[in-house]
Amino acid sequence: MRALFWIPLALLAWTQVGYGVFLGALRRLGARSWTPPEPGADRPMVTLVVAAYNEAGVISEKVANALALDWPRDRLEIVVAVDGGAEPGADATAALARSAGADVVLELPRGGKYRAQDAAVRVARGELLAFSDANALWEPDALVRLMAAFADPEVGYACGQVRFVNDAGTNQEGLYWRYDMWLREHESALASVTAGNGAIYAVRPALYMTADEVLGHDLSFPFNVVKRGSRAVYVPAARAVEKMVPTVEGEWARKRRMMAHAWPIILRGGLLDPRGYSPLYTLMIGSHRLLRYATPLLHALVALATLVLLRRGRAYAAAAAAQAALVGGAVAGGRIRSRPLLVARYYVLTTAALAFGLYDWLRLGTEVGWETPEGTR
Repeated sequence: MRALFWIPLALLAWTQVGYGVFLGALRRLGARSWTPPEPGADRPMVTLVVAAYNEAGVISEKVANALALDWPRDRLEIVVAVDGGAEPGADATAALARSAGADVVLELPRGGKYRAQDAAVRVARGELLAFSDANALWEPDALVRLMAAFADPEVGYACGQVRFVNDAGTNQEGLYWRYDMWLREHESALASVTAGNGAIYAVRPALYMTADEVLGHDLSFPFNVVKRGSRAVYVPAARAVEKMVPTVEGEWARKRRMMAHAWPIILRGGLLDPRGYSPLYTLMIGSHRLLRYATPLLHALVALATLVLLRRGRAYAAAAAAQAALVGGAVAGGRIRSRPLLVARYYVLTTAALAFGLYDWLRLGTEVGWETPEGTR
């Protein structure tokens, strides 16, 4: 029972704190690291794919944002793939994308985001493929910065940085997100990133994968690119902005939906197979992905062992008090707008979302379609 307490506790400490300390120490000790190249004069033909479902409210602004990027217009192809655009009663997304200046607009049957992206890639003319969400606005030099990574022939995938803002336009990035981006930067420098994001990323066409329609690119592309002998990198200077989910509860629901897509990648999509990984990348996948997603189980084991061992020493009594304080802080964070309480609430709800996403996938499977998170448009 003591092992059931101390081993999961050590794994929690490692994935949440120790792993970051390890990465930081590795770079400080002078480990060979990759840094994003500065943009050069080369401007290859790029296809920017925007998958959209019921995005009439934002698609015109998105296309205008793409047209304003610092990239020669004759070297940029904008493809808007409208999921459900061929269905009766579809909204005006396709018509608005055309009038805003998109080069190609595909009106597709309802098949989900990844099938829409697949359809766009089939018609793409670009030497490199870039992808974005309809509500993500790129800074003018974002494409230049992102494409510069591909000057390195070892790079097969690159993702940029997403910043979240509220309705007032102020930066709302939380402590957890900033820490996760710090980990991503260090992973990129030392080996490859273990996950990307859907708002701003790019891939070489030869490495684009048409997979199961529920296997999201954010998690599946980086490790598969590594398995194919290329590097998956993070370019923090390539920036995009998105409206944040306005409440912690909304973030819980969003992460629960995300995990319903992530669990099939973890358990049957190849993430667990270390073939093609370097020893360091294997450690990264285990630390940042597998242990992070196992956090609900680790917490449950620690809680169970704590109850059994409660009268066996002060350490277990202190552990019980700490766990009670965390849960109590999470509950209070729903009523009291205090930063420490909100952090506790965020941690508890997003950790629970990992488990509920697994439950949803096992019980119901994963829906191929997607809905807009409330408040993000």
